[in-house]
Amino acid sequence: QETLAIAICLVIMVIFLFLRKVSATIIPALAVPVSLVGTCAAMYAFGFSINNMTLLALTLSVGFVVDDAIVMLENIVRHIEGGMRPFEAALKGSREIGFTIISITFSLIAVFIPVLLMGGMVGRVFREFAVSVSIAIVISGFVSLTLTPMLCARVLKGHHGEEKQNFVLAAFESLFERMLRIYRWTLDRVLAYRAIMLVVTLATIAGTIWLYIVVPKGFFPVEDTGYVIGITEGNTDIAFPAMAELQRKVADIVRKDKAVAYVNSTVGAGGPNTLGNSGRMLVALKPQEEREKLPVVLGRLRREANIIPGIEIFFQPIQNINLGGKLSKSQYQYTLQSNDTEALYRAAPQMRDKMARLPALRDVTTDLYIKNPQVTVEVDREKAAVYGVTVEQVRQTLYDAFGSRQVATIYTPANDYQVILESKPEFQQSPDDLDKVYVKTSAGTMVPLSAVTHFVRTVGPLQVNHQGQQPAVTISFNLAPGYSLGQAVDAIQNLEREERLPASINTGFQGTAQVFRDSLRGQGILILAAIFAAYVVLGILYESFIHPITIISGLPSAGIGAILTLMLFKMDLSVIAMIGIVMLVGIVKKNAIMMIDFAIERRRVGLSAEAAIREAASLRFRPIMMTTFAAIFGTLPIALGTGAGAELRQPLGVAVVGGLVLSQLLTLYITPVIYVYLDRFDRMIKRRIEPQLEEVPEAPTAVAAE
Repeated sequence: QETLAIAICLVIMVIFLFLRKVSATIIPALAVPVSLVGTCAAMYAFGFSINNMTLLALTLSVGFVVDDAIVMLENIVRHIEGGMRPFEAALKGSREIGFTIISITFSLIAVFIPVLLMGGMVGRVFREFAVSVSIAIVISGFVSLTLTPMLCARVLKGHHGEEKQNFVLAAFESLFERMLRIYRWTLDRVLAYRAIMLVVTLATIAGTIWLYIVVPKGFFPVEDTGYVIGITEGNTDIAFPAMAELQRKVADIVRKDKAVAYVNSTVGAGGPNTLGNSGRMLVALKPQEEREKLPVVLGRLRREANIIPGIEIFFQPIQNINLGGKLSKSQYQYTLQSNDTEALYRAAPQMRDKMARLPALRDVTTDLYIKNPQVTVEVDREKAAVYGVTVEQVRQTLYDAFGSRQVATIYTPANDYQVILESKPEFQQSPDDLDKVYVKTSAGTMVPLSAVTHFVRTVGPLQVNHQGQQPAVTISFNLAPGYSLGQAVDAIQNLEREERLPASINTGFQGTAQVFRDSLRGQGILILAAIFAAYVVLGILYESFIHPITIISGLPSAGIGAILTLMLFKMDLSVIAMIGIVMLVGIVKKNAIMMIDFAIERRRVGLSAEAAIREAASLRFRPIMMTTFAAIFGTLPIALGTGAGAELRQPLGVAVVGGLVLSQLLTLYITPVIYVYLDRFDRMIKRRIEPQLEEVPEAPTAVAAE
């Protein structure tokens, strides 16, 4: 909510600096509350809630919903400054720019169609986000075509020469005029040597593909929610009192850390703990402004808490978004499955040890415990027959001593109590206590259990885990600092190929790691689908195969800018960053649309392609800069990463801001150059087609005889 408020203030400030009038600033600024309120009404109708994804959509929409209104306003103001009355300027300006706004709106919505159609858990996470942004864009387009021209006609005043302005606004306008002169001069040079810019365009395409291949890829960024879960593990033969005492010592160490607010500790089997040698700690951290960043706190807790002999603790931050997988000691899981338990239990520890040596992994552990002490009670049937003891009697005696047999119920007026038969706790501590158990013979006498049995001491698994009805071993791991999930997955797969595991063992990632691999396969398709959807919509609107190519020619510059910025700030190309790049596909096109629309109109009145695009670029320079800076400043609070859970949103903001900055610089030159080349190609095709159409004989007309 704070980020949303900051974004609104920054966008209005940008509009005011460019328009320099309060009355003119109010007109596009009104598009923000109208669009957001309308979006909230649609969200209510769809049954959406105010959550992390919809709030992110509303915040991002602030930079987009003013774009259409700015384009409309700027065109009307240009006619007013040319001497027209506001009412006439509103009619003429809205008539000129209406198709441009429709093109911008529908092409921007088109890029979200692949996001809406995304399958799996990731698609379900981002569906509300995509729907909310699309609704905001539709409403803003409607507002700019209706409310904005009406306000311009009623609020704006006629042009009465130069008005006095304060120093700040005058300096900003002087700076803008200087930028415009520089742009015109450089554009003339670029058009004169357009072959060089064509090479630059091809280089951006190649650079984007190369950067996409080499950039570290992740899933969702690790959030600092203020809560950390610690999973403890003792020796497999540890008794409950000893485990509880060790857990208490570890909890005391964690509680004394300067970043910890409080600790909730549980130990023993039951609830989330599946084994008697395991425990859980919920560690609540102090507010972010009172402590270090989460990686620093986790590193210190790992060092300080793992000093108690006989117990080990694994920490992982609690996340807002958890996509499947079993609860494990570390965040990511890698599973081995096989019906051949002997081969499985032999290969899993070797795989775990080699994974622990990989530099990309940390806290590598497994849920396989095959050294658990066991005692097998073998009945000597000959001796048992001599004493008159049956195997069933031996089993029932052991259950009476060490089981949980209910033998009675005590009823009281207020409650009832179960009576459980068992040996005293001091006789349940060691296998040697079996010697103290006696069995009743058929003669009514008591003989020691050891008289009719043999005690065989062995080792075996503490429990046999299954997954998909097959015995399975899960190796869990965390990421080392500076490594992405994609790098960790690649390292494990390379190790798997080197090890050449037995054919009977199936391997695979589970939980978040598996969802990441699924999403990674669809990232490239998502980008291509967004570009294709935008191309189809633009082709329908312009009734041309050529002009949409001109409009989307600047998209690689946005991609290369986004990836370079992510790498500069040492961020992974995560799913949330990929959604930001998809949004860039829609945002960057609007600059080209504003130029191409005007150039096509000027081309129809007889201007050459170079003259038409030069005039269009100069005339649309102000609205292009206004809409781009509005989008940049609207996204900037997200990129700066302030507030709780900012780690999840920050990559999207960084990708959008970085992509806009570089694409703004390049598309102002790439689009005119591509337009000149493709216009020549378009004219050449038309010259070849038109003679063929003229040679086609007309169909004979039937004349009715009187």
